[in-house]
Amino acid sequence: MGSQEVTNWQGTNVTVAGLGVSGIPAAKVLHGLGAVVTVVNDGDDERARAQAAELEALGVTVRLGDGATLPEGTELIVTAPGWQPGKPLFAAAAAAGVPVWGDVELAWRLRELDGRKPAPWLAVTGTNGKTTTVQMLASILKAAGLRTAAVGNIGVSLLDAVLGDEEYDVLAVELSSYQLHWAPSLRAHSAAVLNLAPDHLDWHGSMEAYAADKGRVYEGNRVACVYNVADKATEDLVRAADVEEGCRAVGFTLGAPGPSQLGVVDGILVDRAFVENRQKNAQELAEVSDVRPSAPHNIANALAAAALARAFGVPPRAVRDGLRDFTPDAHRIAHVADVDRVAYVDDSKATNTHAAEASLAAYESIVWIAGGLAKGATFDELVARSAKRLRGVVLIGADRALIREALARHAPEVPVVELDRTDTGAMLAAVQEARRLAEPGDTVLLAPACASMDMFANYNKRGDAFAEAVRELGA
Repeated sequence: MGSQEVTNWQGTNVTVAGLGVSGIPAAKVLHGLGAVVTVVNDGDDERARAQAAELEALGVTVRLGDGATLPEGTELIVTAPGWQPGKPLFAAAAAAGVPVWGDVELAWRLRELDGRKPAPWLAVTGTNGKTTTVQMLASILKAAGLRTAAVGNIGVSLLDAVLGDEEYDVLAVELSSYQLHWAPSLRAHSAAVLNLAPDHLDWHGSMEAYAADKGRVYEGNRVACVYNVADKATEDLVRAADVEEGCRAVGFTLGAPGPSQLGVVDGILVDRAFVENRQKNAQELAEVSDVRPSAPHNIANALAAAALARAFGVPPRAVRDGLRDFTPDAHRIAHVADVDRVAYVDDSKATNTHAAEASLAAYESIVWIAGGLAKGATFDELVARSAKRLRGVVLIGADRALIREALARHAPEVPVVELDRTDTGAMLAAVQEARRLAEPGDTVLLAPACASMDMFANYNKRGDAFAEAVRELGA
């Protein structure tokens, strides 16, 4: 079963590893195809028992509290993407010669089920910017009159998109490194790696393994491998990829583009990749002001989305219209309010140093609110590169000392306020301290460079608390 397509699932013994947003749909689909499905799950809490009851009512066997033991007779494992490769279940599968797929791999293999005409996939991965880029891409494709959806790691199941009743011309697919690890046969029409920075190294084991899994997105591309000119590691992944003959490397840059690149000239997004005589010609696509917000990293996202759309044959006007129609999700460099001529911006989604650096680069004079759970990150490089922009810093969260120490080394002249409280009023106190440090024309920027779970349920709640605190300032 490892490499060939499966056409008859009747009676096939499949183990689904993990309940949740990917495991439950996979179990239902496989059961519906006639497979004999056993779901295994590490946890055995109230939520898991409720999910198990739902599946057991359909005839699926569920084993809670034991995700390590390989069920007897298993011919295939379909795993939730977050399960680490080193888990005992997978060691047992390898010893028994049982293949392991992720839910993305399953969707890819089922895309032609019952004679369906599969929609091509335009895939996006990278450390930061994936969701925004995929949403921009879907907006551009829709502006071109194509039937499409933003799916994958963005929260919409690929299985639902592939097997649902709605027909698509093309899919805009966000893929995480976890999903790519478990998707060995995926072959996208075209794909983009937006950037690479250390992240999830506890899962992958090394930066090299993390990059290799990201690079899988280029394997078998037919038309274009889109890379970031400013991030050589993404171009290296293109060079290492085994693609179909004629597939091109297409770069995107915030500067003037060379041939086979998209870039920016005098405030205009231009294409020198998908034009006649690209050695001499360029095609205007949109104005920088059509990208909201027009922060540098977001313009890079727009260029990557435009490159994938152009690789699919989308006309220039649709790129402009799609970018104008696009509305970013909350907590992504979102302007909250101006108070006393100081702008307050919520980028709570900046949960790692790479994202925070991109956010800080968007403003000239900043009072920075940062801190939380560092997840093993170091902050010296981020602080050194951003020091000249910092009016002041307010630190919160469990690992704030790591940032304070980096500030002492690389920006000792910048005033720093530390808050050691984690109660519900902590964010209001942080915003009040930021207001005290700010001067007219500054930006108070929540770009924590850390995860939120030490103080908040998630980054959304952290951003909500920031916005509420800003509103109290202006009341």
